[in-house]
Amino acid sequence: MKEIKAYVHANRIGAVIAALKGSSAWDGAVGGGGTDTHNLTVYVVKGSLLPVDERERHYSVELGDEVVNEYKLELTCADEHADELVEVIRTSARTGQPNAGWVFVTEVARTVPIS
Repeated sequence: MKEIKAYVHANRIGAVIAALKGSSAWDGAVGGGGTDTHNLTVYVVKGSLLPVDERERHYSVELGDEVVNEYKLELTCADEHADELVEVIRTSARTGQPNAGWVFVTEVARTVPIS
């Protein structure tokens, strides 16, 4: 089992989620008779991505610095789906900037279902 974490711009998160759910890796595990091994969670976070435009620039009084409202996506998946899902995130999150976000993949040491 793998966990994929990605930080993407707010204006790209909808496209990223749609692309993930439209991918063969997603369909193969969830909709195609697979084992329902995916779990997708999305959070709004304040981060340090370079703003795409002036509308993304915000000053956080709590943090005392400029921040960008970005999205943190967390996705668990079977090992065999990780590379495809990472590529889907990379291609659908592009903004035209040299650095439009980050994707991290880690091995899940142990999974315990709640039942």
